[in-house]
Amino acid sequence: MKKFIITFLIFIFTNLAMISPVFAEPVMYNTQTQKVHKVSCPHAKKCTKNCIKIERKDAYNKGGVPCKTCGG
Repeated sequence: MKKFIITFLIFIFTNLAMISPVFAEPVMYNTQTQKVHKVSCPHAKKCTKNCIKIERKDAYNKGGVPCKTCGG
């Protein structure tokens, strides 16, 4: 049982390490519309006035919603 628990914990921490870089990835956040765009999104490239480059988790913490084109 102890061996199973240790294996399970290692599995969980390994998968968390793979997930966390996704949320640290930089995105373009439109402060007016609250849309979150991937940096390569065509809408992000057009947005110059209200867009800031921040981490994905911060954009969603500010109330951001994903872009319908790129999925933010």
